[in-house]
Amino acid sequence: MTKRFLITVGIMGTLCVMFGAIGAHILEGNISNNNLIKFNTANEFLMYHSLALLGLTFMNRYVSRSYLNTIYYLFVIGIILFSGTLYLSSIRELASMIPESFGKLTPIGGILLIVGWLTLVVTGINYTHRKRNN
Repeated sequence: MTKRFLITVGIMGTLCVMFGAIGAHILEGNISNNNLIKFNTANEFLMYHSLALLGLTFMNRYVSRSYLNTIYYLFVIGIILFSGTLYLSSIRELASMIPESFGKLTPIGGILLIVGWLTLVVTGINYTHRKRNN
């Protein structure tokens, strides 16, 4: 589980930096300001949830794996649907072949991210401290 989390976080972090550079150096001035804001929102959510997954990676000794796996999948699928569709809709004016229907998936991704955070709340409610063996 830790390996999968770390690989996912590494990929997401790399994409976030790459997309940030693309937004700042390629897209700025080539897409509308409104679409640039969408693009940057997608990038912010990608980074926030990547950092959240990084934090969860190191909780595997203390928190049930089923909770962590549930949060992992909710966040990953939520990021793909939320950030991914925002990225695509923000560059639609440059690549007209991107269908408008992708935008309908954005709220589903947002809901999955919210459910992921609520699952973290439930994890905290059900948490009981376990002493580590030294």
